[in-house]
Amino acid sequence: MQDIRLVALDLDGTVFNDKKEITPRTLAAIRNAVARGVAVLPATGRTASGIPAAFTSIPGVRYALTSNGASVVDLQTGQQLVKQPFATADALKIYDILARNGGMMSIFIGGKSYTTRENAVHHMDVVPENLREYFRTTRVEVEDMPATLQAHAHEIEKYSMLYHNEAERDAAWRAVQQACPDMELTSSLPGNMEINAPGVTKGSGLLALAAHLGLRREQTMAVGDSGNDRAMIEAAGLGVAMGNATDDIKEIADATTDDNNHDGVAKAIEKYVL
Repeated sequence: MQDIRLVALDLDGTVFNDKKEITPRTLAAIRNAVARGVAVLPATGRTASGIPAAFTSIPGVRYALTSNGASVVDLQTGQQLVKQPFATADALKIYDILARNGGMMSIFIGGKSYTTRENAVHHMDVVPENLREYFRTTRVEVEDMPATLQAHAHEIEKYSMLYHNEAERDAAWRAVQQACPDMELTSSLPGNMEINAPGVTKGSGLLALAAHLGLRREQTMAVGDSGNDRAMIEAAGLGVAMGNATDDIKEIADATTDDNNHDGVAKAIEKYVL
């Protein structure tokens, strides 16, 4: 058994079941790992403010990897341990491309997510129903997105886009790839596109945190189910795919556990950590 000391867990489709709950068995596994001195953290495309308290309130959960690795924060002190924003010029260029191609845009800045009031009022239909409450409660609405962007262009963590269908998403994806081929493009659900700065992934965030904690790559484990988990699963000493993961994630993982509705995270922790 590997000496796993750092466990990074994706949220939607991984820690949370389809009802957006952490089951008792999964909660117990996380608590038991923390009690043994293992750092267990959410590793998410969400902002720090968007991580459900059901996870962050677990005693001993101290760190959070957010915005697909652009930021890692110490939940106890509020200190940002890892900071990987876009270069200013890239942030502005990406915005111009996205604005021309439609879709519902959210911009992640300093642990918060910003969208326009128009998006929040008129375009919630592109948000999956089980995520609408999360969007409504975590998005900061602004009247003038270009002004917000100009004021914070040096600290943009991530762009998150939602489209009505995958054809619209794919067209925007190609536009970004053609103009900015070095950007990190991922997707966590149908019709979604997430953009980070070159080299910024959940994997880079995980390894940066491990280095900060004085841990080796071999002492890390990552569990996930979708495209924005790929780099993290590849980077970790032990990469675990959920049973409900996409086929490409299962192919690159070191191991596969059960799905998110049957305690897949709990079973992985029990097998490889406890």
